[in-house]
Amino acid sequence: MRIAALLLIVMLFSGIHRIHAQRHQTKIDIRLSPWHTNGALVQLPDDYATANKKYPLILFLHGKSKSGTDLSRLALEGIPYWLDKGAKLDAVNPVDGKLYKFIVVCPQALEWGLKPEQLSSVLDQIIAKYRVDTTRIYITGYSAGGWASVMAITESLKLSKRFAAAIPMSPSAIDDKNLYHFRNTAIAGVHCWYFGGSDELFFLENAQRYADSTNKYQEGLARVTITPFRHCCWKELYDPNFRQEGMSIYEWLLQFKRE
Repeated sequence: MRIAALLLIVMLFSGIHRIHAQRHQTKIDIRLSPWHTNGALVQLPDDYATANKKYPLILFLHGKSKSGTDLSRLALEGIPYWLDKGAKLDAVNPVDGKLYKFIVVCPQALEWGLKPEQLSSVLDQIIAKYRVDTTRIYITGYSAGGWASVMAITESLKLSKRFAAAIPMSPSAIDDKNLYHFRNTAIAGVHCWYFGGSDELFFLENAQRYADSTNKYQEGLARVTITPFRHCCWKELYDPNFRQEGMSIYEWLLQFKRE
């Protein structure tokens, strides 16, 4: 009897957590391939229903431990964590001085992270469903999501050209073939801001290598920030109040758009 009661409490708590994790975000289904569909969390700007305009898109990609089918886990780290807390990512573009509001999409991979062809499909579906400013599509993620971000901006010139800027954090090692594709990133002019922790040398070395491989083709296109962290702390780095050289990552993204 006591075991049954305990199981009921656990089930109730899990249900509450799932609702809580989607409190400020909407769940949608995303087709990842002809055979697989999975969930994603979406947040639209607060004036989306009343303003007839297009919005910048942030595509946020989670780490390996958040893969699967439980969307509530996405809210444990990164951008979904802050959206779940009611934070706003609205930011002023340092270039034109205007306030921008983002469409934020956080797709969940069934395992590891989303592959380039899956991300291309996700983009197609999101652009068809929402009013996206396709000159301002930004991609970011941590760990396996950092891997997915770098894979996307190197896989092909066609896919690279869909992004205006990328922020890969603590990226896992990308596929060997993509190590030779940073020319795509440079030709497409995708501005990149890499993050890596001083106590996670493997991931920091990845970040530095990928930035150097980009700058080899176009100097200054990629930069690296070394944080005093191990492989962690993405809540802090995605915090809208976090500043590096006086600028949030969201303000930094808005400087860049595709022509």
